[in-house]
Amino acid sequence: MIEEDTKRVCDLIKDRQRVGTRTIIAIAGPPASGKSTLAESVVHTLNTQNQLRAPYSALLPMDGYHLDNRLLESRGLLTRKGAPETFNAAGFCEAVRRLTTTKRETFHPKFDRQMDLSIANAIAIHPDTPVVVVEGNYLLLKTAPWSAMRDVFAATVFVCPPMDALRNRLLQRWIRHGLDTDAALTKALRNDLPNAELIVRGSDDADILIDQDDNHIGARFA
Repeated sequence: MIEEDTKRVCDLIKDRQRVGTRTIIAIAGPPASGKSTLAESVVHTLNTQNQLRAPYSALLPMDGYHLDNRLLESRGLLTRKGAPETFNAAGFCEAVRRLTTTKRETFHPKFDRQMDLSIANAIAIHPDTPVVVVEGNYLLLKTAPWSAMRDVFAATVFVCPPMDALRNRLLQRWIRHGLDTDAALTKALRNDLPNAELIVRGSDDADILIDQDDNHIGARFA
């Protein structure tokens, strides 16, 4: 259950919290794996348990660093949106690394799925917030620039249901966004599932691996 998974991640954060610097936590996994829901639950729980002047934790999704659709189209990458090369990966990694030491409020983009674009400066992180949960597909990839982030993360979590469950969730996601069944299936098979396979094969081991399917949600330490 999400409550059990949230507790496990919150307990890990308490064990790994760093002194004298901000604690950055990575929650990674394929698209439609449930990582966003888990990350939101973790941040909400930490802030409920630790009611301070400034928020105790903040959420920074990687999706805000999508390249703009017009730029993707000019590079022939629009149909691959969501693949590693369609993000400002270097800019994202630099922004996360700066969060460990910055003493000022910082502002970050947020992705609007309905509008299919990133909104600049939509996420504010207070300078006194000690924990930032970073969420995204490629955070644990073994290739640059993602691989250089491992020392930044105090703890890592990987969320991954079986591929059949991912396929069904992705299909339903695109249908909800207005595609017919055939178009949704094509989009999932040609882009989302290859990205998911890359993430599963190419990511480093995490401190916690959460195996999800649509019948049971549990967690085990990796």
